[in-house]
Amino acid sequence: MNQMQPIKTATYGQLPVAVYNSNETMGRAAALDAREIINAAIAKKGVANIIIATGNSQLTFLRALRDLSGIDWSKVNVFHMDEYLGIDPEHKASFPKFLRQHFLNVVKPRAFYPVPGQPEDVDQACRDYEALLKEHPADMVAMGWGENGHIAFNDPPYANFNDPVWVKVIALAEASRVQQVGEGHFASLEEVPTHAITLTIPALLAPRRILCIVPEARKADAAQVCLTGPITEDHPGSILRQVNNAQLYLDQDSAAKVL
Repeated sequence: MNQMQPIKTATYGQLPVAVYNSNETMGRAAALDAREIINAAIAKKGVANIIIATGNSQLTFLRALRDLSGIDWSKVNVFHMDEYLGIDPEHKASFPKFLRQHFLNVVKPRAFYPVPGQPEDVDQACRDYEALLKEHPADMVAMGWGENGHIAFNDPPYANFNDPVWVKVIALAEASRVQQVGEGHFASLEEVPTHAITLTIPALLAPRRILCIVPEARKADAAQVCLTGPITEDHPGSILRQVNNAQLYLDQDSAAKVL
């Protein structure tokens, strides 16, 4: 797919897995693949629609994609996956703020559609964002797995592989809230919001291509259980083993327990 060669490859179910020698190499390899997908969409229909994730584990990918030449960002619409409910948009943990700081302010895409954190009508906000996603079918989603195997904020036990909606309010599992403190986004567990608006699993599986980017030793348990355990909503990331449009990127640390 590109010149960044993995040191190991494998397939789990229908999911191809590539392991790279470092987080940085992994991020650049995923970014090069993303560029191919984006440019193919622009060539075919004049515009690309992408969904991207936030979080520290996505930084090497986002920075590599940001710094690549050869993408006409004026023809790219950007969506993202989730936002804490009730958070100040200027809080350092706000996901749109994170994306603007690390990515959007540099690439200046055609449009950015943030998931609202303080909507007046939460149910209507969810319906509106779902409508936006369906009006702009995504060519690519770049996601990660949480330390408990979640995708976006679809945490066990609330994740639903057959969710009837694409966007909803979800209660955050304590494991996810603890992870946010561990990543330095909040000073204490009490500061982490208890609910968020998230894209559901059907929405995350709808894009034409799925790039799942999972580096770092703290994700080794999630990689192990999602790849070798049962395919279950207790480990939402495991669903990627049943789709034919996904690719998993690991580094040596995150792959330590599986390859």
